[in-house]
Amino acid sequence: MLHAHSFAAIDLGSNSFRLEIGQFSHHHFQRVEYLKETVRQGGGLDADRYLSEEAMQRGWDCLARFGERLAGFPAGHVRAVATQTLREARNREAFVQRGAELLGYPIEVIAGEEEARLIYRGVSSLLPASDERRLVIDIGGRSTELVLGRAQEAQQAMSLRLGSVAWSQRYFPKGELSRNAFSVAAVAARAVLDEALDRIHSGDWDTVYASSGTAAAIGDILAASGRTPGIIDGEGLEWLHDSLVRAQTTDQIRLAGLKEDRRAVIAGGVSIMQALFDLLQLRSLHVAEGALRQGVLHTLVEQDPLCTDLRSAAVQGLMQKYSVDAEQAQRVAGVARNLLEQLAPQTSAEHHETLRHAALLHEIGSLIAHSNYHRHGAYVLQNTSAAGFTQAERELLAQLVCGQRGKLRKLEPEMLTEPQHVYPLLALRLAVLLCHARRPPELASLRIEADGPRFRFSAGNDWSQTYPQSAFLLQEEQQAWLKTHWQLDLNLE
Repeated sequence: MLHAHSFAAIDLGSNSFRLEIGQFSHHHFQRVEYLKETVRQGGGLDADRYLSEEAMQRGWDCLARFGERLAGFPAGHVRAVATQTLREARNREAFVQRGAELLGYPIEVIAGEEEARLIYRGVSSLLPASDERRLVIDIGGRSTELVLGRAQEAQQAMSLRLGSVAWSQRYFPKGELSRNAFSVAAVAARAVLDEALDRIHSGDWDTVYASSGTAAAIGDILAASGRTPGIIDGEGLEWLHDSLVRAQTTDQIRLAGLKEDRRAVIAGGVSIMQALFDLLQLRSLHVAEGALRQGVLHTLVEQDPLCTDLRSAAVQGLMQKYSVDAEQAQRVAGVARNLLEQLAPQTSAEHHETLRHAALLHEIGSLIAHSNYHRHGAYVLQNTSAAGFTQAERELLAQLVCGQRGKLRKLEPEMLTEPQHVYPLLALRLAVLLCHARRPPELASLRIEADGPRFRFSAGNDWSQTYPQSAFLLQEEQQAWLKTHWQLDLNLE
C-alpha cells in the first residue's frame, strides 16, 4: 500500500513541456515541484507534417533537463505523454526515441480520446466530490478536447484538431490582429467544432470548466482587468477580443495578466474560445485548477484503494499529519451537525459536508502552537494542497477554522453577511465551546433556532448550574456576536 511516494508526470504539449512532481502522502497529492518550458514544438511542424530539426532540438534540450531532475525515480512512478503535435508528426519516432533516452523514461504518444479522459481526470481530481454533470474544455496548442462526465467519470470524450498555436499561425501569421482575421478564425473554428454538436448538446451539463494554458491565460487577463477571478464570461471575452483588435499586432499588446510566453498564441486561443461560447451557447465557465498532468499522476496510483474518495482522504491525511485528536474532532463534528440541523433544517448536504470538514480539521494548528491554534490552522489550510478541494473551498475552510473562537472581526466580511456562512460558523463555535471538556456534552435539553438576524439558544433543567463553565463560555460568545449584524439570545436555567 502506498503511503508517501513521489510521482512524476510529463506533458509534452504543442506549446509547452511541463513536469509535475507530486508526493502521494496521507491519501492526497502534495506538489513537490512544477517545471514548465515554452518549447513551441507545434510551431515547428511543416506543411508535410515533419518536425523541424530546431523544434526537435528544443524538445530534446528540455527533456534532458527534466531527465536530470528525475534521475533515480522508479520506472513505475514516472509517466510521460505526448499529445497532438507528435500525433501528427511523421518523424515522431525519431523524436520519441531520442527524447526517451534523454529523459530516462518511455514517452507515450497518446490518442486524442485518451488525452481528453486524462484531462477530465485531472480537472475532477481537484474539484469537490459532487454528482454534478460537468463539461470540461481544454484548448491546447494543436488540439481541443471536450469531455462530458459526472463526478470522476468521463462519459463522452473527444479531441478536435484545432488549437491556439495552429490557429495563431494560420489566421494571424504575421501577428496582425485585425477584426477580419478574428472573424475568419472564428468561422474556421466553428466549422471544426461543429462536429462536437453531434455528441454534446446544450443542457447536457450543470457546470463548465476549462483547463490548461489558453483558459488560464484568458482567466488571468480578465481577472487583472477587474473581473471575477477564475471566471470567463461572454462579456469578458468580447472585451478581450476588442482589446486585441485595438492593439493591431501581437507586439503592441499591452494587457495586464498576459504572460510573455502567451503573447504569440493568445489570438488563436481567444478565437477558439469565442467559437465554443457561440456554438455551445455558454454564458460563462470556471477556470479549472487541474489539467492533463494531474490526470497522469492519478493514473500512477489509481489502483490504490486510498484514492477512492479524495476529499475524505485529504482530510484524514491532514488529521494524521498534524496529529489531530480524532476522537475530539469527531465529537465536535457531531455536535456542530446537530446545531446546524436545528438552525437551518433545509441546509444542503454540501454545506453540512463543509462544516464537517472544518470541524474535523479545527485543531490542526495545535501541533504548531496551542496559543492561537485557530489562526495557525487557517494558515495551514490556505497554504496546503488538498486533493478534491478548490482554492475557494480551502479558503472557506480556513475562514471557518480561524473563526471557531475569539473575535469575529478578523473574518472576511461575507462570512458575517451570508446566512449560508454564518449558520455553519455559529454551529462550529458553539460546538467547540460545548466540547471544551473533551467529552460529549449533554445536548438533550439544548435548543437553538434562527429568527432573522437573531439566534435563540435555550437550556433547561438547571443546565447552567450543572455546567457552569459552559454557561460562562456561552455568555462570552453572546458578547462576541454583539459587534456584528447578528445577535445571540441566551435563556439558560
